[in-house]
Amino acid sequence: MSARARLCATISALMSSSKAGPPDIAGLPGRRILVQRSDDEIVAQALDDAFVARPGASVRFPAPWPRHRGTWEVAPDASVAVFAGVHAVRAVEPSGATRWEVRHGCWYGACQEIHESYDEYADRQDHRYPDGGSVGFSADGKLVWAHVRGPLPEGELNPDTVDEWLILDAENGRVLARVNAEAAAAGSFHLSHPSDPHQMGLSIGEGQDGAPLRWGRWDGQKLDVDYLEGDLCLLSVSPSGEWLMTVSHDQDSLAVRDSRGAVVEGLEWDAESVIPRHPDAPSSDDDEIPVYWDWAGGFVGETTLLVSTVESDDEWGQSRHWLVDTSGTRGLVPVAYPTPVSCQPAALGNGAWLTLSESRDALHVWVLHTSED
Repeated sequence: MSARARLCATISALMSSSKAGPPDIAGLPGRRILVQRSDDEIVAQALDDAFVARPGASVRFPAPWPRHRGTWEVAPDASVAVFAGVHAVRAVEPSGATRWEVRHGCWYGACQEIHESYDEYADRQDHRYPDGGSVGFSADGKLVWAHVRGPLPEGELNPDTVDEWLILDAENGRVLARVNAEAAAAGSFHLSHPSDPHQMGLSIGEGQDGAPLRWGRWDGQKLDVDYLEGDLCLLSVSPSGEWLMTVSHDQDSLAVRDSRGAVVEGLEWDAESVIPRHPDAPSSDDDEIPVYWDWAGGFVGETTLLVSTVESDDEWGQSRHWLVDTSGTRGLVPVAYPTPVSCQPAALGNGAWLTLSESRDALHVWVLHTSED
């Protein structure tokens, strides 16, 4: 038996796919923002509860450097955008004015310089493909959590620090707390607690070396960090903020954990044990058909996960998405779409999720089909 998906909205991209990265929806239910980044700017458009653009609510943020030179995030109220670059974290207002900047060590590993501007390395061949960090706004937009390459200009935490995790005042960029991230990142991303601005998740990628996961708690004075064991990718935080959804670095294991990293009893799923063979894959018992979880999906409700196996399905045919009921009443249930979907999904919570159109110029928002539809 499958779960039927119903299309509830199609949202056109804000910029041409030839000039910008794919569009995305940021924010929590009631505060949705459609965002898209080109080399020159970020465009943000507020959405209502039906995923319709709010009139006159479009904002543009000029970008301080090209999009392949870092990551970014827009504040929940779209008042400011923060860019995590190779040499600095910079907050930019819609006017293009820099609200604040925090400089740090260079993300190009062999470089020991503390750059003062992007222009210093913009044309340097050895800085074309640097590693990188990320930023994340707290739920209330008052804090910016930043994963940066140490040291800051004012000095290191200790001689062994490579990456630092900072908490910054979103209004003025003041460093409120800093700790050793205990990682050597190739990249990272943040996932905030949905309601507590003093909690944040940091998922770090070290390429083939691993995937450290951190969960931070700030009491207003001290930043305490849980360094979760194992190589895990953090995919989603439940609407209550109580549970984390993770996939192992080798993509073999999907799990629901508490914020200390402990797997909730009965809520860990081994890919080979639970994912059915693709219907178009060879049926011979002699053929070993690898199956594994994507690093995609999330909580669509407090007890419902949306997951996918797009990567491992690609060789055989139609991509598959699945719903997992964490209450234990149903197992792995395939999602049936009215038209084929070939991309990985992203959970929006509140019963909804999205997929990117094949042409990458629109987002499709889905909910479960009910008897009332």
